[in-house]
Amino acid sequence: MDKVVLRVRMSLHDAHYGGNLVDGAKVLQLFGDVATELLIRNDGDEGLFKAYDNIEFVAPVYAGDFIEITGEILSQGRTSRKMSFTAAKVIRSRGDINDSAAEVLEEPIVVCRASGTCVVPLEKQRFKRDG
Repeated sequence: MDKVVLRVRMSLHDAHYGGNLVDGAKVLQLFGDVATELLIRNDGDEGLFKAYDNIEFVAPVYAGDFIEITGEILSQGRTSRKMSFTAAKVIRSRGDINDSAAEVLEEPIVVCRASGTCVVPLEKQRFKRDG
């Protein structure tokens, strides 16, 4: 199955809380963007996100951080697509040094993991699959 990667810089516009902390909902929005690309590649249609069955926020995200979102389809039924997602910080803002300092991380820091199910109605699936 395809794997999709999206890299995004969090801006001050994304910050929602004190200290330029980014709302976790922003990460979930990015998971949705990755899910959409996976469905387009797999089915030729954007499909719909039905539900998350697990979401785990494990580290904070701040304005200025670069986040890499990875998603993949784990399994699929006639209309459902089970997916997993990971968001990892690959560059972090270093406001403690100065207002424009940042550093590339040697090892990415996982900030969120999730899994969920998307659906593509049969009449909207454009790619025929074997089996």
